[in-house]
Amino acid sequence: MSEAAAPAGQGDFLPRMSRGRRYASCVSDLSESEQIARAAAGDRMAQSALVNRHMPVVWRVAFRMLGDRQEAEDVTQETFLRAWKMLPDWEARAKFSTWACTVAINLCRDRMKKKAPVLMETLPEREAADLPPDQALHQKQAGTRIQALIDGLPERQKEALTLCAFEGLGNKDAAAAMQVSVEALESLLSRARRTLRQALSEGQQE
Repeated sequence: MSEAAAPAGQGDFLPRMSRGRRYASCVSDLSESEQIARAAAGDRMAQSALVNRHMPVVWRVAFRMLGDRQEAEDVTQETFLRAWKMLPDWEARAKFSTWACTVAINLCRDRMKKKAPVLMETLPEREAADLPPDQALHQKQAGTRIQALIDGLPERQKEALTLCAFEGLGNKDAAAAMQVSVEALESLLSRARRTLRQALSEGQQE
């Protein structure tokens, strides 16, 4: 599965649509706020459009935090199930994506407290294609080492790095998703990057 592709799991928590493709296309072109309004009114295609728009990033965040595809799918499913329950009372104080990431992060925290950490076998990045075997092996080993270092970071630092460095969220949105101030987020990012730089530098000297 590539990084951009979320698991084919939306059918597990979103009923099949009965309307035509033309309407589905129309709903997909609506703004997020309009999709939310229709989804809150029970429009299943509007709900599907929200899933298609936000499921990939929610799944990737969960996968990076948990290192397990099935666990990430479970968190993604639970995130959107919670979304449908609260949509009728939705207030556009934050972006839907920010809210979804907040829910996903909290669900990941709960799961991480209940079990020992699991290291990912490979980074959820695009694997190098058409590289000579020795270079491909070296890149995989380097990626595994970096991921192990990231997994070893304190939980909050790892969350900040996941949202900003991997998912490209701005500091304001990432801070909102983590429910911390922008200053606190920047401090977490700074400490995470400093730790990684130091560890990588020490590894090169060995």
